Order: sequence, then structure tokens, then C-alpha cells
Amino acid sequence: MTVTLADVAARAQVSPATVSRVLNGNYPVAASTRERVLKAVDDLDYVLNGPASALAAATSDLVGVLVNDIADPFFGIMASAVQSEIVGPGGRAGGERLAVVCNTGGEPERELTYLTLLQRQRAAAVVLTGGAIENEAHVAAVAAKLRRLAEAGTRVVLCGRPPVPDTDAVALTFDNRGGARELTEHLLALGHRRIGYVAGPEERTTTRHRLEGHRAALAAAGVGESDGLVAHGSYDRTSGYGATAELLRREPDLTAVVAANDSVALGACAALREAGLRIPEDVSVVGFDDLPFSIDAAPPLTTFHLPLAEAAARAGRIAMGREPAPKGRIVEVRGELVVRGSTGKPRV
Repeated sequence: MTVTLADVAARAQVSPATVSRVLNGNYPVAASTRERVLKAVDDLDYVLNGPASALAAATSDLVGVLVNDIADPFFGIMASAVQSEIVGPGGRAGGERLAVVCNTGGEPERELTYLTLLQRQRAAAVVLTGGAIENEAHVAAVAAKLRRLAEAGTRVVLCGRPPVPDTDAVALTFDNRGGARELTEHLLALGHRRIGYVAGPEERTTTRHRLEGHRAALAAAGVGESDGLVAHGSYDRTSGYGATAELLRREPDLTAVVAANDSVALGACAALREAGLRIPEDVSVVGFDDLPFSIDAAPPLTTFHLPLAEAAARAGRIAMGREPAPKGRIVEVRGELVVRGSTGKPRV
């Protein structure tokens, strides 16, 4: 026998309207009443009819979280933190939402497809994580999708990517320029001048911003652009290995490598060791993000710490309406330099 909303109301000794308010989370209900309703839901094993509810309401109970690669710890940490703010107390059906992680693989068309699907599902919120693709047509297409989502009542939050012009999306941006500048300044202060840079994909905002920070530090120290070495690749260990091997071929006297992120830095370390070089005695290495494994590298990795979990959790709260949007709908998330054993003075 199917349990109805009226059955839950009778069990909790409240009106069906009160049960609906508790389950949809869209109206304040006394804590004691809420607990009584949730207990009745558990006792009767009542399941809210999601599709029917979505038709009756402006939005459904679904929240989309877009990531480039869920296997990348950077995105895994953020997706987990967003989801932690979406579930309700005790995992019970009291206004929480269902998080759906959408893995784009970094492909522009797949990103647009997921935004379209989430719009069709009347998603309650969408959180887009990581850097954006710098392509004029794609930027315009994403902006149009985000405007349509907002018009349908969907909250849109960007975490780790720049604001999208002409939209109401809240943007929590990372200090990529500042972090990269601090890392390169650290190497320059140690005396390094022959510094290689392993960058990410050229079309990504994160890549450009971090490279700009690196170049700003070189310029301020009077190290000309011709003295800098840059190789582009993906944000993974394999690319870090290949790009560093290439840098060594171009500049055998390299004394330091700045990696686009910590995964790339691990590949850089492997390439240096294969070339018979010690870290940091012969070549210093720095990463970016301060992913959990960076402290366990050998030697531990000097990096720039980004509070990924904290920023993503805040994005989740804003997406759920549990925290007000920041003034101007933009806030810069700051990080800090973490100096460990992978950097030292250059060899004489």
C-alpha cells in the first residue's frame, strides 16, 4: 500500500500543508514540529514524488555540480564539500537536495549539455567548479545558459572560476595570480634565476592567471621574459613529467621548476630524478593548491594552499540559500604560501 502525504500528516498530527513545508524546506517550521514530521516520514518510509513535486514547484530537489575531472583530487575535494552542505540533518528528507556530479572532461560542449539537462530538470541550484574556458563563443553560450537557469529560479554559484558577465551568478574566485606570484617570489628570494614554468592548458582562465602571476614576479625582479621557460600541458602528472623533460632539453642549467598544480609537480619531480637531479639540491620544485598528497611527497612539496573544501562548502551553502550571497556577488578566496622541503638555494 502506497503511503501518502496525508498518512504522514496523520501520523505526525499536523496538517498536510505543514508536511509539505517541511519536505520542501521552503517555509519556516518550528523545530519540534519538523522533528515530528521527519520521524513520521522515517516510520512510514514515505518517499516524496520528486518529478510531481518539480512540476508543482519552480524547481526540483536536484543540485548539479560541474567538475572537469572527478578523479582529480582538486575537483573531488570541492564536489564532496558542496555535497556536504546539500544533504539534510541525518540524511532524512527534510529539505535537502540530491547532488548530481557532472564530469565534463574539460570539454566545452559537454559543459553546455549538462547545463541544458539541469535546466530541463528544473535544478534547484548549479555549482560550477574550476577554471573557465577562454573562448568568446563558449563564454557567451555559458552566460546565456546561466541566465536561463536563473530566470527559472535556479541559484547559480561559481567556485574557483571568474565571474560570468551579465548574469546573477555568485562567483567565489581563487587568488591564482597572487598565489603564483608568491611562489615565484619565494624562488627568486632564494637566488633562482633560471626558472622553468610548467603551465596548464592554454585555453583555461586558471592557466592564464597563474602564468600572469609568475611573469609579474619575474618582471618585478628584473628577470626578462626571454630568461623564462614555459611549457604547456594538462593538469596531471603525465604532462608534468613530459613538460619538465622538455624544459631540461631546452635549458639543462635549470635551477627551479614552477608547476601549474601539485599533480604536475609530482610529474616534474619524477622527470628530474630520472635525469639524475636531486630535489632541492640541484633543482627546486613548487606546486599549487596544496592537495593532501603534497605533504607526503619526497621531499614534501612547497606549494600555495587554496582552501578548497572551505570555499566549496560556502558555495554549497549559498546554492542552498543557507548563506546570503556576498556583496557584489563576487568574493576572492585567498590562500597562503606553504614552504616545505622541495625548495632551497640554487647550486653554485
